[in-house]
Amino acid sequence: MIYKRIDQADLKVLESIINDSERILYGTQINEEFSHDELSGTESYPDVVVKIRSAQEASQILKYANQEKISVTPRGAGTGLVGAAVAIEHGIMIDTTLMNHFLELDEENLTLTLEPGVLLMDLAAYVEPKGLFYPPDPGEKSATIGGNISTNAGGMRAVKYGVTRDFVRGLEVILPTGEIVDFGGKIVKNSSGYAMKDLMVGSEGTLGIVTKAILKLLPLPKKTISLLIPFPTLRQAIGTAPLIIKSRAIPTAIEFMEREVIMDSEEYLGKKFPDNQSDAYLLLKFDGNSTEEIENTYDSVAKICLEQGALDILIADTDERNESIWKARGSFLEAIKGSTTYMDEVDIVVPRNRINAFVEYTHSLQKEIGLRIKSFGHAGDGNLHAYILKDDLSDTIWQERLSLAMEKMYAKAHELDGQVSGEHGIGFAKRSYLNESIQPEIIGLMQGIKHVFDPNNILNPHKVCED
Repeated sequence: MIYKRIDQADLKVLESIINDSERILYGTQINEEFSHDELSGTESYPDVVVKIRSAQEASQILKYANQEKISVTPRGAGTGLVGAAVAIEHGIMIDTTLMNHFLELDEENLTLTLEPGVLLMDLAAYVEPKGLFYPPDPGEKSATIGGNISTNAGGMRAVKYGVTRDFVRGLEVILPTGEIVDFGGKIVKNSSGYAMKDLMVGSEGTLGIVTKAILKLLPLPKKTISLLIPFPTLRQAIGTAPLIIKSRAIPTAIEFMEREVIMDSEEYLGKKFPDNQSDAYLLLKFDGNSTEEIENTYDSVAKICLEQGALDILIADTDERNESIWKARGSFLEAIKGSTTYMDEVDIVVPRNRINAFVEYTHSLQKEIGLRIKSFGHAGDGNLHAYILKDDLSDTIWQERLSLAMEKMYAKAHELDGQVSGEHGIGFAKRSYLNESIQPEIIGLMQGIKHVFDPNNILNPHKVCED
């Protein structure tokens, strides 16, 4: 499809909708940051960036764009990793970051209604002093909640609490044709037709633009304790995770990490990790209403770890110790990025009992292909983040080896009954791997859904399942 590029007549229409020239960026006013996301390597400038403040503005823009066949790309903070918020066909970029207000805290229904531009870290700071808790915990705390909804973000607490989709009760959505619709609400149960709300979560801005969300909250646990557990080998560390889950003493988080990534983090933060002598670690978090309650849970888990060869059990039972460990864990992505000239990543998810096989495969690929690959991830839910490093390779050799590494890793994940993405999404960068990993009939269903929502394919084209 050939999309219309923005001209002066289109700009005048946008100005009449927005009525605030400072919220419309055009031409040289568009900062370089709007041409890419955090990592994917996909770059393309929009013709115009419009910073919306209301659902009505988004509705009018989409009605006009649909009529004129102008592509529209929704964008939050731009912290995605797969090019989902990159304007491949230029056109209009709708920036939702100014829609950053808390609208209602309903403590009777334990819900929070807010706009999509609210940052994840601001959400936590808003509800936790009130004794409430929003469990999804993606690593990038400066991401917007709209972006988290767009990708169905997961994070470290998914093993106990679930992912973003599990905490979205309702959504206000602008359809590509401009209509404003509401999916779900404050209700707990809903068997009223198809699960439209759940379809929107994880659709990466291809089916509609979220302008309001109703989130489920929980009472805030009064106490958290973390265990840092060194193991002689990564195989022993990761192999212990399914045994912990099987014991029914489910931690809030079960993370795995290797020594070389910890060393990168130490250099990046300029601070020592509590322990860096072992080759591999599990990092567990437990929460509850008292120290005694948590200790009763983690005692049995610690015993399992020691039986599987753990070298020690390091307990972080103060806020200061907890913060130092988890701050280091939160820095891993930036630390790895700082250790090389460029990198790309895979966000593969496999059954929990097969993550060891996948990690060992990535280790063997380093020698086979001639690339450094660093990994860490969520041992409790089978989601592995593997980062492929360019270092000093020429662009040509890098692209050849990167493509080969990606193909082999996604093929291995498929062999292990895994999926292309556990939480980062498909976007633009991973489409070909999705096409190879699932049945063509399923791709056809996805494309059919896209066509029903967006008959002119104006909203975020070339993403997820669309060529």
